[in-house]
Amino acid sequence: MAALLLALVGAPALAAERTERIERYGDRPEARQFIEDMVNRHGFDREALSYIFQRAQYQPSVIKAISPPPSNTPGVRSWQRYRSRFVEPIRIKAGLAFWDRYQPWISAASQQYGVPEEIIVAILGVETIFGRNTGNYQVVSALSTLAFDYPRRAELFRGELESLLLLAREQNRDPLNYQGSYAGAMGLPQFLPSSIRNFAVDFDGDGQIDLQNSPQDAIGSVAHYMQVHGWVADLPVAVRARIAPGAQLDELLANDINPSFSAAELAQRGVQAANDAPLADKQALIELTTPGESPEYWLGSQNFYVITRYNRSSFYAMSVFQLGEAVKAARAARR
Repeated sequence: MAALLLALVGAPALAAERTERIERYGDRPEARQFIEDMVNRHGFDREALSYIFQRAQYQPSVIKAISPPPSNTPGVRSWQRYRSRFVEPIRIKAGLAFWDRYQPWISAASQQYGVPEEIIVAILGVETIFGRNTGNYQVVSALSTLAFDYPRRAELFRGELESLLLLAREQNRDPLNYQGSYAGAMGLPQFLPSSIRNFAVDFDGDGQIDLQNSPQDAIGSVAHYMQVHGWVADLPVAVRARIAPGAQLDELLANDINPSFSAAELAQRGVQAANDAPLADKQALIELTTPGESPEYWLGSQNFYVITRYNRSSFYAMSVFQLGEAVKAARAARR
């Protein structure tokens, strides 16, 4: 208990409009049931968990950050606005510096896991600008807020809260000391606790996994994550699509980002690669919309789909792809 007291991280006070809510989760019936479940299934000490949840605090800003905007908000989805946040000079410049500094590690991870160097770099650039913005939420409070006060995804975040406690036990760390995003993601690659436990690797070989302070571990973990989720070495991520006049796209778009159509099937529906490059694998038709402009159409391969296993958004995957290409091009231009 003394160690927990010394490591306690204070949490902000409740917003005025939520003063009626119990501030600390230790008194909530749902949290007490969760504690009992962790005791019964994983052998945790009841008193120690009760102590932790007496200090896990409701975070109104977490709910605000994760809640989707109202469905009637105009212009919510804009590819060009989204892209401009990530494929931009600050990240490109930081990507060049990061790639230069950690070139041996990036190259080694690429060779070991079959993932292109620019994709590894781009993931870390999109997620945290290479560690500049890893989040300042107390993760146990953020995940408790989502597990017990965000019903639409409570099951997912209870699983992540469970994983956080297991991770802390495995790493011999105080659960109250983890810092991360409003969704409980941590370190340079913003892995959720379950992803740290399942996919993170000790790439620098120092005997511990540290995604916050070891860029080497972050590099290897991103590449490993991509490999495990089905990355195909040397397969292009995406190519621009050329759409024939009058082409019927509804069936193609209904499959979303799942690569389901061969080159012949796409051609029958009036879709092919804009550069006439042969398509060696099945593709998905990706539509990127911007209010007031014509959509962009791309063909996304299995590797485009794999990037969406990291964040299930075609906007996200395309930003990773294009940031990687931009940093790679800037790097080549210096030579």
